[in-house]
Amino acid sequence: MLIIEVTNAREVLRREIGRLGERFIGKVSDAEAQVEKTLINEMENAFQEFGIEARIISVKGPRLDGRDSLQFPLHVREERDVTLDEN
Repeated sequence: MLIIEVTNAREVLRREIGRLGERFIGKVSDAEAQVEKTLINEMENAFQEFGIEARIISVKGPRLDGRDSLQFPLHVREERDVTLDEN
């Protein structure tokens, strides 16, 4: 199992939407959710290319606490099953 924590979501979104959009981050958009959705799409494409079937779940809540523990209040934002087409 892999756990990926995006630690610079606001900066990534800032780069993508520019200075004007920067004012709206947090008001009309959840930066972390937007970056995770884009990342899920890219991972889905890569997994299919390599023949990997997977379940990718975007959740709000878990936080890494140092290197030894993970806090787990959990809210599922998005879930996607990656399957291979039978061609």
